[in-house]
Amino acid sequence: MTLASNSGGRLIAVVGPSGVGKDSVMAGIKGALPDLHLVRRVITRAPELGGEDYDAVSVLQFEALVDNGAFAVHWRAHGLRYGIPITVKFQLGKGTDCLVNFSRKALTQAAEIFPRFMVLNITAKPETLAQRLAARARETDEEIAKRLAQAETPLPEGLKVIHLANDGPLSQTVARGAALLQPASV
Repeated sequence: MTLASNSGGRLIAVVGPSGVGKDSVMAGIKGALPDLHLVRRVITRAPELGGEDYDAVSVLQFEALVDNGAFAVHWRAHGLRYGIPITVKFQLGKGTDCLVNFSRKALTQAAEIFPRFMVLNITAKPETLAQRLAARARETDEEIAKRLAQAETPLPEGLKVIHLANDGPLSQTVARGAALLQPASV
């Protein structure tokens, strides 16, 4: 079964606070919905830091990519630069739904660019987030506190949003997310 209609694929922007499990949920949903395309971001983060599967570049390389029109959308967050490759438009044009880790601050811009744009907002309780952030050992206590404070930032108005809580077992979250993203559901 194809996930998208003939009018082009949906760009599904996955957002949620740091530590909510976006990458794990996205990988699980991709496993449940194999026709879905996971978009690989370009980030000015060292490649050895792990987490999501991404293309690591220097700030200078990133700026050159921006100048050459390599990104459909790009933004700054947490002291880094993030870019969504322009090739996502090819996937969408083929009718393929695309799932991509996104930033709240870039949602409005993306909604203006992509006709079939929607948001999958993944949430978790503050204690769950604190536990996960500490366990991944990528941030200092101060950085964790800052990320937790940002967790309640509201989404921009006027977007098509699906909410998905990720406090329980990952398998249950993935099953709910896959069901919510089926075309009959949205």
